[in-house]
Amino acid sequence: MPGSAVHFGGGNIGRGFIAELLHETGYEVIFVDVVDKLIDDINNTKSYTITEVGAEGRKTKTITNYKAINSKHNIDAAVDAIANADIVTCAVGPNVLKFIAKPIADAIAKRTMSKPLAVIACENMINATDKLKEFIVDEKNMSAETKSELPKRAEFGNSAIDRIVPTQPADAGLNVVIETFYEWCVETTGFKSGHPDVKGIHWVDNLEPYIERKLFTVNTSHATAAYFGYYKGIKTIHEAMADPEIKKEVNDALEETAHLVTGKHGIDKKEQQDYVDTIINRISNPALEDVPVRVGRAPIRKLGRKERFIGPASQLAEQGYDVKALLKGATMAMRFQSVEGDEESAELAKILSEQSAEEATTTLCGLEKDHPLFPKVVECVKLVQSEKK
Repeated sequence: MPGSAVHFGGGNIGRGFIAELLHETGYEVIFVDVVDKLIDDINNTKSYTITEVGAEGRKTKTITNYKAINSKHNIDAAVDAIANADIVTCAVGPNVLKFIAKPIADAIAKRTMSKPLAVIACENMINATDKLKEFIVDEKNMSAETKSELPKRAEFGNSAIDRIVPTQPADAGLNVVIETFYEWCVETTGFKSGHPDVKGIHWVDNLEPYIERKLFTVNTSHATAAYFGYYKGIKTIHEAMADPEIKKEVNDALEETAHLVTGKHGIDKKEQQDYVDTIINRISNPALEDVPVRVGRAPIRKLGRKERFIGPASQLAEQGYDVKALLKGATMAMRFQSVEGDEESAELAKILSEQSAEEATTTLCGLEKDHPLFPKVVECVKLVQSEKK
């Protein structure tokens, strides 16, 4: 019988996706967050609903058997909860992983349960659990003695998640509207004692094909639609996808990423095209209303070396492929500057105004100067910089 599962992040993905599957498996779900009102709302509400939206209509589920801990005010309670849990997950954003590592490390040190703690990071980031583990085992967070006993105390699995959470109604409270389609793949190799039995997880021996297929199809298409839509002043993602020029840009980008995914991972071309068609239909669904400003936020991260534009583009360039569409998407991402409420967009504007095109290419995209994609990205940066003069 499942015991408890701790989840860092009480946001829409946490409540509407991860907690749903943990709840349906039978776990008591313990949310850990630092937002006072959110913590109070979770603890003062006995249930909330998840409304799944898909082509077949709407379906509502009720979530119960949960509580929340405010790690800002009660870190000891959070550590104790993790130490006694079967599994700890997170959906906090890649930049927050370093902050949740210390309580997880302390919990691992306190753990007395015979079965190792299962640690799974659920972020839009390649090998996010590996990155979280790096922070956990850092000497600032974990003693050498605990680290030597780590295999007996905790096991780690990289994961890839795929589910669209649209803009929520203003009066939603804890309730979450989310798409019916989902995929949560977790790599089995880190679980030497056996992986936890969580309903809905697809356990795989090699995660890379699933991560890259998802990141370079779902995230690439979503971001391309968002940045082109924002540039054109279009209000929603589904309206952007109804624009023939933007839809062509999205399809062109996915044609390039499909070339990489099928060639690198041996995925059948028709299977990949069917997946692409499914994604296009998903992000075009007006019932999953989303806005370019939300989807496009954090542009510096999305321009990163292993991310949705430069990740596939750099690999294709290494193969001698003439990348064009992905670079157009990256160029649009560079134009996402000084957007209200998005700190990274302000930092992006600062980088592009203060650094040379070559410096900015390295800073933003992590490309080496001798990389075949480097000069092409430099030209993109120069174009965007010239528009500000």
